[in-house]
Amino acid sequence: MKTLTLSTKRVNSYTGVTEGITVQFDATFDRRNARSASGIVVLDQMGALKASKTVIHKDIPIPFTVEALAGLDAIKLAIEMGLSTVTIEGDSKTVIQKCQTIRMDKSVLETIIYDIQTRKSRVQDITFKFIHRKKNIQAHNLAKEALERREDS
Repeated sequence: MKTLTLSTKRVNSYTGVTEGITVQFDATFDRRNARSASGIVVLDQMGALKASKTVIHKDIPIPFTVEALAGLDAIKLAIEMGLSTVTIEGDSKTVIQKCQTIRMDKSVLETIIYDIQTRKSRVQDITFKFIHRKKNIQAHNLAKEALERREDS
């Protein structure tokens, strides 16, 4: 009976308590090989690491696009984890501003921003927030390591 109660409690704490969850994203770019990597970290309300993910992108000609792809990867992870309340943070002011708006984007990032905006409806309460690079170091280092290893995780 105690094992069942403990097991139930673990499931509830992971899936039921999503208050204060933060998803941080960043990206790195290899100009020579037109490759990039997204680094995403999921932190609880105390700042403890709950999950991380890296995604390798190929044939990306513009470094600015990489940040938008990292933002898209961040919202995809939030949806995959079933988070209902989440703050998504990144150090690209332009990408964060475009994610916050409901207007159609008319830039080179149009399709990526559109994907982000359409996915926002799958999360009950979502906030996009700009943070300085110093506060986004975990996601940055994760992306950097993935690009060096050339593999997703």
